[in-house]
Amino acid sequence: MINKHKTAAMDVHRKNARKLRKSIIQFIVLILLALLLIKTLFNMDKYEEPDRAAWTGTDGFIAISYFGVGRSGTSKLVDKDQLKDQLEALYHQGYVTISQQDILDYYHEGKSLPEKALFLSFEDGRNDSSLFAQPLLERFNYKATFLSYANKVGNSERKFVQPKEMLKMTETGYWELGSNGYRLSYINVFDEEGRFIGEKDESELSDKSDIEYYNHYLMDFIRDKNMIPVEDRTQMEARIKADYDLMKNIYTDSLGYVPGVYMIMHANALGNGMNRLVTNANEQQIRALYDLHFNREGNALNTQADQVYNLSRVQPAPYWSTNHLLMKIVQDSGQSLEFVQGDEREAENWRLITGAAEFKEGEIILTSPAGGMGRLALLDSIGSNDVSIRFQAAGNVVGRQGVYLRNDEEKGSYLRVDLVNNSLRVVQKTAGHEEETIYEEKLDPVIWSHEDLTYDKASVYTKEQTTAGDRDGDEEYPINIADQRQIQISLKKDKLSVTVDDAEWIKQLPVDPSIDEGKLMLYAAYHKQNKKDTIYDGIFKEIEVYVSEPDAEEPSKLYSNIPTGWERVSYTVRNAFNSAIDWAVETF
Repeated sequence: MINKHKTAAMDVHRKNARKLRKSIIQFIVLILLALLLIKTLFNMDKYEEPDRAAWTGTDGFIAISYFGVGRSGTSKLVDKDQLKDQLEALYHQGYVTISQQDILDYYHEGKSLPEKALFLSFEDGRNDSSLFAQPLLERFNYKATFLSYANKVGNSERKFVQPKEMLKMTETGYWELGSNGYRLSYINVFDEEGRFIGEKDESELSDKSDIEYYNHYLMDFIRDKNMIPVEDRTQMEARIKADYDLMKNIYTDSLGYVPGVYMIMHANALGNGMNRLVTNANEQQIRALYDLHFNREGNALNTQADQVYNLSRVQPAPYWSTNHLLMKIVQDSGQSLEFVQGDEREAENWRLITGAAEFKEGEIILTSPAGGMGRLALLDSIGSNDVSIRFQAAGNVVGRQGVYLRNDEEKGSYLRVDLVNNSLRVVQKTAGHEEETIYEEKLDPVIWSHEDLTYDKASVYTKEQTTAGDRDGDEEYPINIADQRQIQISLKKDKLSVTVDDAEWIKQLPVDPSIDEGKLMLYAAYHKQNKKDTIYDGIFKEIEVYVSEPDAEEPSKLYSNIPTGWERVSYTVRNAFNSAIDWAVETF
């Protein structure tokens, strides 16, 4: 006989136990939410100061400055995951961040720095830069300088961090403050036809696609359409001093002090080919207001041979991979670094010959050495078999990436299919002979937006050069424009066929029959059009390689990095989710 009272008591006990467990879980969740809210509002994490007594470095420091950070990348902003990967790589390489005072002590008192010293900064004063950088600074215990434009301080543009928030940032110890100047404004502007436009604010000149020449407000005399100054030396000096006075007043009123670091816009101009009187006018004001000046951009390393008012930093471009940044540091500093490899299982299928290769989900990023060629050989691809390869080429248009077929290093022969500045090219080399181009044709135009264009045309021209128009001899595509082409290459005996975006560009092109065996290799190299950067990232997505053995009815798959199964589902869902979020952010 069932004891109903006992059963009921057990049910009550179970219910009470469930209620208790539910209450405990709810309590834990509430505590976690409260801690998250407190952390967000009050930022309880504090920077841990390093043990400077243990520093022994005397060879200087590298300086890396990001223009800005966004949720997803743009032509100007690195995306948050890219920033995470790059800072994580620097952290694991042993880089320790240094403060503004550490730099001053290094130059003025000869104090030591870390063996791998890093001065990190974020320019332009954007909210998203601080939002996405903050958790990474906490994670790696990194200190950074946050720079702003003085005329954005206290205004209604909410995409810029305001004074109260800046001061809260510095209280954590992770941040120091710096300045990019008072404003972005331009003088002596000419359009692409050589017509004089005059003086324009950044808001009036946000699209520079039809501008051939301009100069930043502090970089020259104000001139007329004949490039003759319309102000004398006294007027020029007063105009320039007025901007620095505005900087001083705004920062002093809103922050209580003028930030210690200045990064003038635009970089590399001051004292480099510009009017000496204008240089002197700027330098006098800079030395009176600031302790440090990063006047130059393009070289990461600063040593004792440099000066506190003429320091240099490198700005990683949004299209740089992590290995691209590391390769740049190697180029500038000579320091020995380990490059990021990514998926070890994928890497085991390849032999890296030169450069650096990162294996990601369905993607290989092959980074060239500075001024050289990155090469990656597929294992087990040596032979005389017919071969076909399919992949998406997703590197920048300005650059070189492609495939070596039947590369025989001992004999010195190969066939190479190139994508070079949106042209398709085939090169063959036979034993004992020089390379020979046997095919070259421009591909269909790449569609790109003028918003993607990065201009740096501020310079000093003569009247004749200015009014002539097209002085820079611009190429068809800017250096920062990426593209994605679906490539299929087939080599059967001595006939080559190539399909680009499902269109057959090359059909049964005869190649020298002496090129009869060798390995398959991917390659990446910079193009001379890119005068600022001699490193290039070749991006190869969703690669499939098939070989046909003699007398075989069907080709066999030699290699594929296309995600399959649940990995493919996860990959697709994640990309779709990120695309939806990006659309929502841009739309609303």
